Amino acid sequence: MNISYTFKNFEPSEHLKKYAARRFEKLTRFIPKADTADISVNMSVDKFRHKIEVLFTGDSLNVSAMETSQDMYASVDMVLDKLESQLKKHFEKIKEKRRSGGKAPVASEIEVFSYQAVGEGSNRQIVGVDYFEPKPMHVDEAAMQLDQRDDDFLVFLNAETDSVSVLYKRSNGSLGLIVPPANR
Repeated sequence: MNISYTFKNFEPSEHLKKYAARRFEKLTRFIPKADTADISVNMSVDKFRHKIEVLFTGDSLNVSAMETSQDMYASVDMVLDKLESQLKKHFEKIKEKRRSGGKAPVASEIEVFSYQAVGEGSNRQIVGVDYFEPKPMHVDEAAMQLDQRDDDFLVFLNAETDSVSVLYKRSNGSLGLIVPPANR
């Protein structure tokens, strides 16, 4: 397994590199070919926030996680927990797919319309259409993805119900879920 480190706003220490490498060795149990795995670790310090971003790539697998705390060692431990849970869910999905005979849920394509108001008091006009295929994932995995992004919502294909759902951030900090009426 190849690990590359990037440090920003603080001096790199060998002890921190060895600690992170020893902790990330646990991830090799999730992939059959540990030699092909690459881990990119970006560590930065902003005032009192110690931030770590990790990108784990293997055989057709890309998993990323980010964590912030007041101690870099604690951040390494927390980001490792996130990566482990994401990898476990990924391989549980693969096992479930094998058990079900390889029938993957059918992905649907969604149109996203962009619009803008032209002048005051006028109607909105559609100025563009984007197409994308929502990724199949469980609600808790979608919540983790939404926490890692700066977006206010995430459209995904619910792996439990095989329907398109929307997870959004509410103004009070909690999350809301929109599901089609047939799947209540």
